[in-house]
Order: sequence, then structure tokens, then C-alpha cells
Amino acid sequence: MGYTGILVTDHFAGGNTAIDPDLPWRDWVDAFCRGYEDAREAGARRGLDVFFGWEEHFGGDEYLIYGPDKAWLMDRPRARRWSRATQFREVGAAGGCVVQAHPFRERAYIERIRLSPKFVHAVEVGNAGNHPWEDAAARRYAERLGLPMTAGSDIHRVDQRIGEDAFGVWLPERIGSPMDYARLVREGRVAGLRLPEGRLASSPECEPSLPVIRNRR
Repeated sequence: MGYTGILVTDHFAGGNTAIDPDLPWRDWVDAFCRGYEDAREAGARRGLDVFFGWEEHFGGDEYLIYGPDKAWLMDRPRARRWSRATQFREVGAAGGCVVQAHPFRERAYIERIRLSPKFVHAVEVGNAGNHPWEDAAARRYAERLGLPMTAGSDIHRVDQRIGEDAFGVWLPERIGSPMDYARLVREGRVAGLRLPEGRLASSPECEPSLPVIRNRR
């Protein structure tokens, strides 16, 4: 499909995860990382770089975390109860980055659009699971704030192949770790977004129908 590498960002403790929440923290992290570790081994056999990340959920708004590794998580059992502000502070202090995922997505489980301009380093403006207008709204939002922009496939299943419309980012160099990716995003050095032509074009449908609020914590 043309990828040099992928980042596996499974749903974290606050989201729709298959990991038993009653496990001791270190056992929980071991189980959580297993999918990434299996993918990394498969990628090594095929020449595909596979890097670790995760996606945290806060009552409808979600955040992609890039940079910190498994050992870092092991030492932070309170991570499953962090606020958005604490997540941003802790991940940023480690050199990682926080990206708000699909910020203008409208679905039945989302009661309102929650934006976190003070608690993110970048905004995901291209998401293969979105409607085009949702991505266009995210692009306008990121441009207004002057934040770096990313794009992702949001693939959840092995058979969810998008073919020529595969989403992603072009980077100026081949990375060797998720911290390399976090650095490039934070420095605004993503070289381009891999998206279907015209995906981010504005349209009359670009305004959200749900209430929009800004998170304070």
C-alpha cells in the first residue's frame, strides 16, 4: 500500500479497549502492548517499520499519543486517570506529542464536540473514518490555531483495506522511533498529508451540527 512505516495506536484505558481494567497496572500494560508487539514482529519480517502509540478517550474526544514507550507507561500507573491537561504536560515533558484525533467527528455516541486547543501539539485533519466535511472543519480549526496537521487511516480490522485512498503523512526522513515522529510533528516538519484529492476542501456542510465547547482540563 506504499507505507514505509505505521504507528499502532490502540484504544487506551479510557476508551473502547479489550484489556481487563481490573488487572494490576503492569499486567495491564503488558496486555495492552501485545497487539503492537505482534505487529512489530510481523513488520520486521516484511520490511515495514512499526512504532508504538496509543489513543486516549475523554467522554467523546480522543487523543493520539506519540513518543513515550512501554517502559515509560509501566512507571506511570496514574496515566489511566489523567486529565487532558495532565496528559499534555506529562507527554510533552517526555518529548512526545498529543494530537487531537478527528476533532469534528459527529456520531451517535458523541453528545458534543470538545476541542482542546491548550492541551494538544497538533490536530488530525485527515481521517479515513470521517466524512470529508469533518476533515475540512478540522483543517480550518488547525489553520486558525496555527497547529501542525496530521492524517491517519483509523484502521481497526485486518480486512479494512482502503487501497488508493490510504491516509497518512509524508515525512522528510525515515524515522527510527515514535519519538522521532513526535519531534517532527511538534516541529511542524510533516512534509505533507496523504489524502484523496480534494479531501480537505471547504463546503457548505463544513459547520458542525453538534454544540462545540472548549475543554478547560
